[in-house]
Amino acid sequence: MLGKLHFGLSTGYGATTFKHKLDGLGIYQPVAGNPIVFDPGQPTLGLTNWFNQIVTDTLTMIPTNFAVNSDTADIGFKSKSFNIPLRATIHFEFMNRYRIGGGYSFEFTKVGDFKPLSFGDDINSFSPDVSSFFLKKYFLLLGALVYRYNQYVLTVDANIGGYSLGKKFDKSQIKKGVFVNLGATVEREMSEYFRLFVRPSYDLKSYDLNIPETGQSIKHKFNAFYVNIGATYRIPELRRCFQKQCRAQINHAHGNKEYRSRAHPFYKKQNPHHGENYPELIKYKGKNKRKLNSY
Repeated sequence: MLGKLHFGLSTGYGATTFKHKLDGLGIYQPVAGNPIVFDPGQPTLGLTNWFNQIVTDTLTMIPTNFAVNSDTADIGFKSKSFNIPLRATIHFEFMNRYRIGGGYSFEFTKVGDFKPLSFGDDINSFSPDVSSFFLKKYFLLLGALVYRYNQYVLTVDANIGGYSLGKKFDKSQIKKGVFVNLGATVEREMSEYFRLFVRPSYDLKSYDLNIPETGQSIKHKFNAFYVNIGATYRIPELRRCFQKQCRAQINHAHGNKEYRSRAHPFYKKQNPHHGENYPELIKYKGKNKRKLNSY
């Protein structure tokens, strides 16, 4: 059973889009500085931060300044950001096709300025008091192999789980859901135990930030596209051969016990055919191949 377990580690790059709409609210733009969000039912209450926590201030509107309500326009903000993920997984493979397991991801997330969805000439960009944070994700992994070509394998999988936004977010005001990550993995089998892979994927997730004393909330979506590069390792089912002089290239027996080859490191495949580890002779490599008579 332990020989069916695969451990994976990867890193890469993620492009995240933070986006929220201000349904039921309005935007007031002073002459200078960040825009202020307000509730038309309570126009004297302004929100100076509505991204990681709700920060309020007394709002006095000047009629000559720009203001717009969501009942007359589609208003909100969007930010382009990036992630650097470090991802660890463990999964069990069965029937040479299906996978089930779990994982954990720790991601540095850089937050850019939020630009208005509309009225870009009248509303300034919004700069939250959080420029970066660490995003933690824990998930269930489900996948299946869909195609194989020699040592290359294509699998599709889904990661479903929860996440933590870190200490910079007011968790008492935030209501989270689960996240879903859908991806396709191209693996190169280096040996029976070691694989290299590239995994593009897309992340779906959001959270609601509740506005105290109003009964309203702002829904923040922060979907992301990732490209992960990494490796997986499987625990060998046999012990390494104890005889240092043994050069057998496949699983073999000594006495009444079976052992795996010691002629190969874990990242190199075993092969029963003599010479297949070095299929091209030295006399045909490099500058030697230009000689008419290699000898």
